[in-house]
Amino acid sequence: MSREMVSVVKVSGWEKYVWLQAGFSGRWGGVTAVYGAPGQLNVGWTKEDDPAAVGENRQRLVRAVAGDEDFELVTMRQVHGVGVQVVTRSGMPLATPEGKAVLESDGLITSEAGWMLGAQTADCVPVLVADTRQRAVGAFHAGWRGTVARMTEVGVAHMAAEFGSKPEDLVAAVGPSIRQCCFAVGEEVRERFSQEFSYAQELFREEEQLHVDLQEANRRQLMAAGVRDVTVVAECSACARDAQGRRAYFSHRAEQGVTGRMMSLIGVVN
Repeated sequence: MSREMVSVVKVSGWEKYVWLQAGFSGRWGGVTAVYGAPGQLNVGWTKEDDPAAVGENRQRLVRAVAGDEDFELVTMRQVHGVGVQVVTRSGMPLATPEGKAVLESDGLITSEAGWMLGAQTADCVPVLVADTRQRAVGAFHAGWRGTVARMTEVGVAHMAAEFGSKPEDLVAAVGPSIRQCCFAVGEEVRERFSQEFSYAQELFREEEQLHVDLQEANRRQLMAAGVRDVTVVAECSACARDAQGRRAYFSHRAEQGVTGRMMSLIGVVN
């Protein structure tokens, strides 16, 4: 078993919220060995990895984010849409006996303590949001389709409707994801963005190929929703390297679809 420290990116400034635990996972500090060197922290139920390894990795990640606090992990079956599920102790099943998600959505929100909400990515944009007054939280997943469909704005709107969250009380973080440097797309993507956003052209750069900036697109959606305290963890999941020169994150694009998954976590302390 790897004894390497679990790689987690915390959000600068959020440590002052003692009731809140959150973080973005990196690639290292787990027990996975199928994606190259051993010691990787794949937390997705990928076909290549051993489910026991994934389970161990998930436990390590939750401990690394939550410390000694007691949390139950809740994830979702992500479909690149704009669905949002409210997580409560209503008796509704939240996972299979093996720990796999049953909720189909691309957003999870809760105001109940003890839940650790998780959004999985391997290039897509994870967005974490916390209401500092109501002590409610949300975890959202946005690929380019979800971004065009305004997943982040929809998620904030759901928090307002469900918990009475006000934009001025919200803090948000856009996590590690594929950046403009590595995300080449076709003209149809620019057309879709142009139909939705007046600033769409500012998100694209055209050199030999057309590239789009999904991190900036989701930051602008948060700003459009009235959120002013937004942190962007501006690391590219496709090309960022750690201090040892290894890939810092899993990347579906850079690794031709054969890779693990990261997870972005947020929860309210009991």
